[in-house]
Amino acid sequence: MQGKRVSKYKVEFDRTGKMKVPAALYASESLKIEDSAIRQLLDAAALTGVRKVIGTPDLHHGYGVPIGSVVALEGTICPAAVGYDINCGMRLLTTPLERGDVDVVEMTQSLRRDIPLGEGKSNVRMNKNDFRLVLEKGVSALREIKRKDHRVWEGFNLDETHADMQAIEEHGSMDGDTAAVSERAFERGISQLATLGGGNHFIEIQVVERVLDEKIGERFGLHPNQIVVMIHSGSRGLGHEIGGHYMRISKQKTRDSSPNPSLTYLPLDDREAQRYIKAMHAAANFAFVNRHLMAALVRKNFRHEFGDIAMPTVYDVPHNMAKLETHGGEDYWVHRKGATRAFDAARMKDTPYADVGQPVLIPGSMGTASYVLVGTPTADESLFSVNHGAGRTMSRTAATGRRPGWGKRRREKRQEAAISDSDFKRAMRGIHLVCADKRSIKEEAPQAYKDIDEVIETVVGADLAVAVARLKPLAVLKG
Repeated sequence: MQGKRVSKYKVEFDRTGKMKVPAALYASESLKIEDSAIRQLLDAAALTGVRKVIGTPDLHHGYGVPIGSVVALEGTICPAAVGYDINCGMRLLTTPLERGDVDVVEMTQSLRRDIPLGEGKSNVRMNKNDFRLVLEKGVSALREIKRKDHRVWEGFNLDETHADMQAIEEHGSMDGDTAAVSERAFERGISQLATLGGGNHFIEIQVVERVLDEKIGERFGLHPNQIVVMIHSGSRGLGHEIGGHYMRISKQKTRDSSPNPSLTYLPLDDREAQRYIKAMHAAANFAFVNRHLMAALVRKNFRHEFGDIAMPTVYDVPHNMAKLETHGGEDYWVHRKGATRAFDAARMKDTPYADVGQPVLIPGSMGTASYVLVGTPTADESLFSVNHGAGRTMSRTAATGRRPGWGKRRREKRQEAAISDSDFKRAMRGIHLVCADKRSIKEEAPQAYKDIDEVIETVVGADLAVAVARLKPLAVLKG
């Protein structure tokens, strides 16, 4: 589908059909964007209450709206524009270690013993009262939890947690309400804290390959050849249940007035809209705590090997959330799905980043580079938003040649994989890989994603953020 290219890095789509506002897409000509993803983006521009719709460079097909989209609504909220994995996000930890100091094979095996990989796994099980505190208060609730019957608490430090909270979006604590969370969601989540999950979630031991802005790099505690750890995970089964539950409710209420049956909304004056917001916050709190406890286990393992080293958090940022924000003097519910907030220094007032702007974490695909960037004032045109990753170029089925759920009896009908085993091995050369499911790992192969360097070129070229550092993976833990 053709829009009007207005600059090297931006395409605009005028209003057509049922669209209430135009849409914009940030992408260079060399980036491949599916027509189906663009159609979904234009559908979002037809939502009731829509004020602005933006596609980021990693745009690809999703449920309801594409992954890599920003949708600003007034008077309505749209569960599908947040998605199932509420507050899926990134955390980056630094270390004082250099490349060569860490035996990454040994360290990843140690981390795997502490952090379950893959779907449906359990780790830190809390009693119901403690878990309610987590859902209602997020990371701040960990100061009130008395039970210490899991090895995660060996890596947990209250003073360190206080410092971490200054480096977590919303300080890791939103106003959640368990009354808005279904019993099924509650039960799925109660034993899943400190688990990674499946799909594209990962823990990577990385090396700072290059610092692209020395002043800001130093401000973020980054220097060349340094070992850092990146964690990517979200709200697990709890978030999936909450997302699905309120998508079904919104479909019942507004299907007839929505652009399509997968893209329905809730008016803010509807009781269920307020319940969704509270439940979304509860799922966000779970995800913040989930990453925080995995970070504690990462610290425990590194400190077991290297002593009481400093491992501060650079930042922890969600990329599946809806938030009430003010832009251009107007208040909008800004939905970011597969998109990351990128506030400039002025919007980071009263935070430790008021002098420089918000750190932005954009991973590539498994086996390729990740980037640290910083928000800029010129990102106001994207509602201070950038992409959350590289973005897929092929489906999981195409990558592996295996349809989900196929068993041994149907293996003969398997299609040819777009990515061969030998191509996958070449792409992962020099990177130690630990994964829970070797049969499906090619779903996340580097070849299934866009070129992260081209994606970052668009972000920087469009003046949405400034690149600070390029990080290269040495070891990857996947679900």
